[in-house]
Amino acid sequence: MAEPSRPLSGKQIESLNSAKVGTAIKWMSKAQTWLFKKSNGKLGNKFLRGAEVGILTTTGRKSGEPRDSPLLFLQEGRRIVLVASQGGRATNPMWYLNLKADPKIRFQTKAGVFDLIARDATDAERDEYWPKLDAMYADFANYRSYTDRKIPIVICDPA
Repeated sequence: MAEPSRPLSGKQIESLNSAKVGTAIKWMSKAQTWLFKKSNGKLGNKFLRGAEVGILTTTGRKSGEPRDSPLLFLQEGRRIVLVASQGGRATNPMWYLNLKADPKIRFQTKAGVFDLIARDATDAERDEYWPKLDAMYADFANYRSYTDRKIPIVICDPA
C-alpha cells in the first residue's frame, strides 16, 4: 500500500471548504477531463501515486445536461466503485447529487466506456471496500479524517 500524504493542519482543513479551493477543483477537473477525452484515456488517466482515473458522466439534476467528472475508481469485474470524497470537503460533490437524482451513469476508463447504474454501498459493502480503496489510494483515510460527513462509496453495476 502506498503511504498517504502528510495530513493537513487544522487551518488547511478549514481552507478545504473555501470558494478558492472549490474553484481550483472545478478547473483542474475540467482540464483533466479534456486531456483524458482528447487522448481517449492515454493522458490524464492517473492521479497521485499512480491511482487510475476514469471519467464519470452523470445527468445534471437541474440542467438535464451531461456532466463529466474525473474520478479515481476501483474496478472489480464489470463493477466500478467510486468514492464521493471531494478531498475531505464538508459537502458531497455535485456529481454525487446528480447520480442520486438519476442513477444511470456512464463511466469511461482507458479500456472502454460502460453504461452503469449507481447506488450507495450498503454498510457491509463499505466495510468490504474501504480497505481496498485505502490500498488503492491511501489519502482516502486522510480525507475521512477531514470531515464529519459519512463519505459515500458508490457501487456502479452494469445497466
